[in-house]
Amino acid sequence: MIKVYGVHGSPFVRKVFVALDFKNIPYEIVPQMPFSGDEKYLEINPLGKIPTLVDGKLTLGDSKVICRYLEKAYPEPALYPADIVDNAMADWFEDLCGGAVAEMAAGIFFQRFMRPFAFKQEPDEELVAKIIEKRLPPMLDYLESKIPAAGFVFGEFTMADLSIVSPFINAAYARYEVDDQRWPSVSGLLTRVKAQPQVAAVLEKEAKALGL
Repeated sequence: MIKVYGVHGSPFVRKVFVALDFKNIPYEIVPQMPFSGDEKYLEINPLGKIPTLVDGKLTLGDSKVICRYLEKAYPEPALYPADIVDNAMADWFEDLCGGAVAEMAAGIFFQRFMRPFAFKQEPDEELVAKIIEKRLPPMLDYLESKIPAAGFVFGEFTMADLSIVSPFINAAYARYEVDDQRWPSVSGLLTRVKAQPQVAAVLEKEAKALGL
């Protein structure tokens, strides 16, 4: 059986859980915190990040690499568009939102969620304001120009939709909501993705794990 090393609440682990559930692939979760210094974990993922997937003799880190592998190894139902241009754009959205956008959302999550609850420290609201007021809006403006007002980015639900939305799910745990007046398409996509059965099921488990 496939093993996934990680924990509920990570936007990157979330992508892998949803992909596996969407494709009806059974898997075992091996609880693993990121950057824990666990020497045994570093033997299979020297970056110390999560998730890591083990499928027989194959061991992979990085959520995008894992999801692309799952798509090729278990092609039905598809989670990436078949059209070559759309497929390339799906990769772009996954890189953009798994990189710069996820970093910004993580900053909000760390300051408002992790610092008070895990470290008993006050959040740096000045830093949070800079992210919300200066850094995120250009990204949201760009995404707003690419996301349809209804449905999903490429018609059917794909990993691109989840990749766009996933960072904002974490930011919402830290009391940040996408302004539905300024960015209605992004906000609408967030609602539609969260309503997907596989996503909703994973989010329910996350809520329990995070004590929400």
